This record gives sequence, C-alpha cells and structure tokens, in this order.
Amino acid sequence: MDSDEEKLTAADTGYVPGWDFGSRWRPIIRFLREHVQKLGGDLNKDNIYCRRCDADRSGGFDQRFGIDLCANHFRNRGHVEDTLAHEMIHAWDHLRFKVRHGDLWHAACMEIRASNLSGECRFTREFFTRGQRKFTQQHQECVRRRAILSVSARPQCESIEQATKAVDDVWNSCSRDTRPFDEIYR
Repeated sequence: MDSDEEKLTAADTGYVPGWDFGSRWRPIIRFLREHVQKLGGDLNKDNIYCRRCDADRSGGFDQRFGIDLCANHFRNRGHVEDTLAHEMIHAWDHLRFKVRHGDLWHAACMEIRASNLSGECRFTREFFTRGQRKFTQQHQECVRRRAILSVSARPQCESIEQATKAVDDVWNSCSRDTRPFDEIYR
C-alpha cells in the first residue's frame, strides 16, 4: 500500500455506494461479509475505500486500514465484485489465521486462496476478458499465475523466481483450502 497518510487522506478517496451489502451484490459478497463478521471483523463504508490508483492493480488489503478498490482500473461491475471478493478473502484470512504479512510463504498462501475462491479465475473471465483459451487446467493455471504476480509485487520479494518458489512450496495445502466456503465458488 501507499503511505498511511496518502491512503487515508487522498482527495479522490470516497464512499462506495451500496455498501449496505443488500440484494444488489452477488451472494459471494454477502457471504464473505457475514463470515468476516463471525470472526469479529466489520467491513463497511469506513474501511472500504474507492479511489484512483497509480499502480497497475485493481485493489488491495491492509490489515490496519481495510480494503482499497482502484476505481480507474475496473472494466465493469463483475470486475469490481471479483476484486472486492478477493480482498474480503484476505480480510477473512487475516482474522482467521496468524498471518505474518512480511512472510512470502504466508503471502503466497493468501494469494492462492483469494484467486482460487473469489471467482476471478472462473472460465468465462479467463476466456473472454484475459484471452486464455485453454479448457484443461485453466482454473489452476490462472490461480498460480495471479498468485505469482501478486507475490512478486511485494517489496520483500526479490524476483519472480522467488515468488514462484513460494507459490510452489505452499500450493498443495493452500489450493485445497476452501474455508469459509464448502467448495470453490465459480
């Protein structure tokens, strides 16, 4: 994330309409909000920010401040909801597990879980939006690719090879962990 002050006082940070989490949001958003609340967290208009971002990303999560949504990088409402779900899974992980945020292997597990469970790697998103035209192993390849990219963007990661090793090291356990879901959301 950017500096703490910039994050909280940026002029273009604003309230995101519809944070009542009512029926206009996909079920995954309502489900994740409920499960974050069960762990003692609260996601609301005071800790979900929507702003213009300089970095090439759609969102971010910081355990101190909440969720950041990058308004200038969204293609459509589905992209917003996939990003919000991804960041809400990070929030759930933060509350549920003893995550060491500087540890690349913890980061790799969080990124695998978020990409795997948020819906961002479903077939239609990959096929029509990202041009990934494979039919076999598409979901797993998407999760791996996105986790490696996210881990490699962290300041403590020295190379794409280090990010790849971290993702490979935790892949088997983290890609199978679907909590708080019963199965992978598609």
